[in-house]
Amino acid sequence: MIIHAGDIGGQEILDALQALAPVIAVRGNTDHGSWADALPETAVAEAGPARIYVLHDVHALDLDAAAAGFRMVVSGHSHKPERTERYGVVYLNPGSAGPRRFQLPITLARVEVRDADWDIEFIDLSGHSTK
Repeated sequence: MIIHAGDIGGQEILDALQALAPVIAVRGNTDHGSWADALPETAVAEAGPARIYVLHDVHALDLDAAAAGFRMVVSGHSHKPERTERYGVVYLNPGSAGPRRFQLPITLARVEVRDADWDIEFIDLSGHSTK
């Protein structure tokens, strides 16, 4: 499964990703046009036993993720790759796999879902990897 937390860039990006795997995507603040209007602002993904809440800007989160039964919240907006954990919920920003922004690395995150823990790897698309 591919999760995209917004600032997609165009329908052609979604089409290319959907050719690889099922896609869960939300609209970002730079996504405009009829293709973007069709995208939700939030989504829920299920990966094995885990429920994942997806939104573009984590500062717009208007629910208690732990109380709602989510194990992960995936967001974008800042384009800064980051992983934190609060109250048993992993908050993940995979960074940005598109054009470089704000002198940040060009990254994505690969997540292996496990019952008790997550294996999260940030992949710098210039060839580097960190866990």
